[in-house]
Amino acid sequence: MHEQVDGGIGAWYRRHRGWADPAGMALLAVVMAALGFRGVWGSFSLLSGPVSPWWALAFALPACALALVKRRLPMTVLGIVTILFVADLLTVGGIGTLFVLLDVLWTAVFLAGPRRRRALLMLLSASTVILFIVAWLFTDMPFAVAFLIGVQFGAIFGTDYWWAVAVSQAHELAELHRQRAEDAAAVAERDRAEAVQREREAMARELHDVVAGHVMAMAIRAEAALSTTPDQTKDREALQAVRDAGLDAHGALRSMISVLRRGDGALVATPRWADLDGIVRDAERAGLVVGFDAPDVPELGAAAEQAVVRIVREALTNCIRHAGGAEVDIEIVERNAEVQVRVRSRGGVASAAAAHGGEGWGLQMLRERVGALGGFFTAGPAPDGWSVEGRLPLEVRV
Repeated sequence: MHEQVDGGIGAWYRRHRGWADPAGMALLAVVMAALGFRGVWGSFSLLSGPVSPWWALAFALPACALALVKRRLPMTVLGIVTILFVADLLTVGGIGTLFVLLDVLWTAVFLAGPRRRRALLMLLSASTVILFIVAWLFTDMPFAVAFLIGVQFGAIFGTDYWWAVAVSQAHELAELHRQRAEDAAAVAERDRAEAVQREREAMARELHDVVAGHVMAMAIRAEAALSTTPDQTKDREALQAVRDAGLDAHGALRSMISVLRRGDGALVATPRWADLDGIVRDAERAGLVVGFDAPDVPELGAAAEQAVVRIVREALTNCIRHAGGAEVDIEIVERNAEVQVRVRSRGGVASAAAAHGGEGWGLQMLRERVGALGGFFTAGPAPDGWSVEGRLPLEVRV
């Protein structure tokens, strides 16, 4: 039943109340005139004798017509309707203009700002006092009756004023909550987008770290086997190396897929200090001449240790791709409360697989990883080769 009213008569009234309210008040004024309502405020009448109640329409109907534009010109309409009400009060004494005045006053207070509301409240208070004084001094009313008339008018118009202020403040509060809800939704959406972006970047780093190296090693070993004279022993060794790299890449991919699909499990083991020897041997099997020097490096936190190993592995992988057969020096030392890792290459020839090596995301990801740990990373050309260097503070323990 409630939904039917809101969707039927209620909805119709909300759409057409701009003219429905004045029309209803005009109809009410006609009915009251037909029922003989006049002289309601007889003590204030300036006429010498009674008049027809239909004369009340001379004030009520123009007031209803003005109410049609009460939202466009609220203060102007309020002033004119007030004059019509006073004229009605001093002559016929009808009640129709009072209803229109209350409706127009409500609209004016509802639409007004704080300063105008205060001004209207002062005018209402002054009007109530003036009405009491006029009733007491210029009519035959006793003091008590005049005071009661003033209280009645004050209560009627004061309640109308209070109701308009309460509704306006409720609307303002609702708008504030709506704005806050929209702001909270925007912040949540921004946080969600940032979280998705961070997750994508983390997935990209993991894919590069655990898969890209194996896949590139497969391509380089296959290229090396294809570019030399067929030899059964060497070819089988190359196939074995390709197979091992493929199995490693497959295991890493399965691990990541398991984590992404079920949200449990762990990724493949992260690189640790003990993996450096194996990384160096793989680089030497790929044709590099590697010199590895890491004397008395202090114990590092897991994050810093992984960053050091990844710097070495990425630098060696790039040497295999872009400087096959090069001489490479790896130096890891403690200096000035930092652990410094430096990989320098000299000579070498780029492999054919380097042409399909992508956009060089590995070095950019290393720069982001080292920067997140408070360190410094640089990579660029050096005399006769290339240099990759990273510095990490020793206090990193995350």
